[in-house]
Amino acid sequence: MRVIGYMTLHYNKLVRDNVPNLARQQGEKVSVHYASDEEFWLKLKQKLQEEINEFAKLETMDSLADVLEVIDAICEFKKFDVRELNAVRENKAIEHGTFTKRVILDETEPDPTIPLPDPHDDI
Repeated sequence: MRVIGYMTLHYNKLVRDNVPNLARQQGEKVSVHYASDEEFWLKLKQKLQEEINEFAKLETMDSLADVLEVIDAICEFKKFDVRELNAVRENKAIEHGTFTKRVILDETEPDPTIPLPDPHDDI
């Protein structure tokens, strides 16, 4: 929480481990709690979206580093091996390509000789 005048700001968001101490060093009164696994997973996904939005707005290396920090935290939480994640990424690059050629897909049209799946088949 931050106090501006007499106003307490409420956050209820995941922050980096040192943020509460940094706020205390600035003379702020801080209230925190530690997330359960369920809450942490929810907050990690929210933080990822927040950091992606910030990068899209600012387009800085600093904001991109924040995205990577959240991805690292997700890997640790989900017990994803980073080397394995990179291997998956590399395999997808081999199979589907990368974004090097800047391809923009405008439209597709189904092959009329191939029947479309019935959307009710999953029901």
